[in-house]
Amino acid sequence: MPVTLGKDDTLKLTFQIVEKDGGKGVQPHQTFLRFYDERSGEEGIQPVRVTNGGKAKFELNMAKPPLSLPPTSNTPLKVTLLIGSHLHSPLKLELFDLVVPASQPLPVHTEEPNFRPLPEIHHAFRPDQKMPPRPISAIFSVVVVAPWAVLLALWSQVIPRVPHLFSPSIFPFILTLGAFEALLMWYWIDLKLGQVLSYGAILGLVTILAGKQALSKIGDNRIN
Repeated sequence: MPVTLGKDDTLKLTFQIVEKDGGKGVQPHQTFLRFYDERSGEEGIQPVRVTNGGKAKFELNMAKPPLSLPPTSNTPLKVTLLIGSHLHSPLKLELFDLVVPASQPLPVHTEEPNFRPLPEIHHAFRPDQKMPPRPISAIFSVVVVAPWAVLLALWSQVIPRVPHLFSPSIFPFILTLGAFEALLMWYWIDLKLGQVLSYGAILGLVTILAGKQALSKIGDNRIN
């Protein structure tokens, strides 16, 4: 038969935990009372203090119920005693069914009608930039290389006027200029802007040094 409590009643529960052999009182490491509502699945766990001699006392005052008591309805609560200790086997003991006054509904906040779920936000990110088609890249590569082909064709007609073009002091500068053109062509085909800037910075330093050496050599040739 279930135990029934009114809104002003108090449940008092006392017990002692003793060893199975000898009857000596022991203090377990953990002792709880479990209040379980089978209909809603709600449960509450209330710790119980046990003395060194194994004596325990618990009071449930319905005028001020503990926060561990689950929301209640007309369904009785299953009260279970749970005892745990690393020195002894655990114990789970079904005590009784407890009928308590139903919980009051939660008060409605005055601003609750103004709060409602907003439509789901779908983030749309810009797709990654696609590389141009290979035929387009090939056309621009030809456009980049074409001036050099024209320049080489013109140089073939003025070779006597540039006798020192392929000298060790001037030719490295020509190679660095050609490397810049190759870097731009590589950018059209595969590289990203950040990579071009990094490689271009290194190549630019080499070009400055090679250009300075080439100008010095040209100046010496003119003096001589």
